[in-house]
Amino acid sequence: MPNTQRKASLGSPRLQEALTIARENNLLQGSRTEMVRGRMPKALVRKAMKVSGARTTTELVELALANLATADDHQDWLLSQRGTVSNELDLEF
Repeated sequence: MPNTQRKASLGSPRLQEALTIARENNLLQGSRTEMVRGRMPKALVRKAMKVSGARTTTELVELALANLATADDHQDWLLSQRGTVSNELDLEF
């Protein structure tokens, strides 16, 4: 399926962005030679496919991997900053 059709079918802008970033970083280039397998609970797969808009399990796995590979670490960084600003700092509000 062409990428433009897949992008239009995705339910989550976050997943669309993950695929776009993965594509821009050449993570989706080349032949599909890697086999990824796993048995998952049916309810988990159905819900993930519904939320993501994926039409096949292969597409679902690609979306999941792209999401992990392009994840923003801002949340981890923000949490790591806890306690680094003095309680005495006047924030003027």
